[in-house]
Amino acid sequence: MSIAKRSEVIFLYDLSWGNPNGDPNDDNKPRIDSETGVNVVTDVRLKRTIRDELIARNYEVLVRDTKTDDGFLADGKHRGYDFLNEPLKSKINRMSKKEIEKVKISLDDLEQFKSNIKKCIDIRLFGCVLPSDINGANLQYTGPVQFKMGYSMHPVKLELVKGTGAFASGEGKDQKTFRQEYILPYSLINFYGVINDRAAEITGLSEEDVNILLDAMWHGTKNLITRTKAGQVPRLLINVTYKEKDFYIGELDKKIKFFYDIAGESVRAIKDGILQLQDLKDCLVRNKKKIEKVSIRLDSELKTDIDIVEEFKNIGVIIDVIA
Repeated sequence: MSIAKRSEVIFLYDLSWGNPNGDPNDDNKPRIDSETGVNVVTDVRLKRTIRDELIARNYEVLVRDTKTDDGFLADGKHRGYDFLNEPLKSKINRMSKKEIEKVKISLDDLEQFKSNIKKCIDIRLFGCVLPSDINGANLQYTGPVQFKMGYSMHPVKLELVKGTGAFASGEGKDQKTFRQEYILPYSLINFYGVINDRAAEITGLSEEDVNILLDAMWHGTKNLITRTKAGQVPRLLINVTYKEKDFYIGELDKKIKFFYDIAGESVRAIKDGILQLQDLKDCLVRNKKKIEKVSIRLDSELKTDIDIVEEFKNIGVIIDVIA
């Protein structure tokens, strides 16, 4: 399998009457930039969506909930032990923490440990910082796939919804509990990422892994069916792959605009605006000699100012339309 090439990713999805990413330090409110009114979604939220989809597809994933032999939630150190070779793993499982700290991993065992960790697709994608009580077994990999914070393409309106709970407020009480939550009527979210070919050589990220990533991002967003995220819809996915090593244009997400002729806070659906792709197309045309291909996936309800697929075909840019 060929090592992943340098590329850029743009991913747009939307959600109506939900909470794309609550802030646990602020009553789980959707994250909003106080200066612009723009909804912010962390890269961690997107990576969690991707990991959940990969787990559902039975890929080996390092960062997931697992249990220790005692039935407790495993921390990073215990999760790492799962990928030691069997003799060392069996030895460690019989030892106390103080005894483990006296163990120094051999070079052969360390190489096997690294090889086993890289079998996890999320490590090849996102890297990891994996601590260990075993002397010399700490691992750190910079992830080839790096996303910036996602942001809505329009200002959003925060709504407070109040209601009653399902159960009584306490023993011997006739009144039910009250609840309240913060949601957004609508948010069209734009994520931008870069796939770093240099880091891909270290983690072993392949072009096949990148294709799996893109598919998991699209379908994982739609399959995240929870109370606050049911109804998320992926709208646009673009992956620009480059011929030249170490080259990329940068900030392609800034070349896309969402035009609407109403107040941004009043936008309630994807049909309320038009996605403007002309600037993106012009930018890619200027750099087309350095582009190997452009992979595109479009939702059928998305309105755009140009037919970007046909535009690229007409100028000779290789297009891979993802079904």
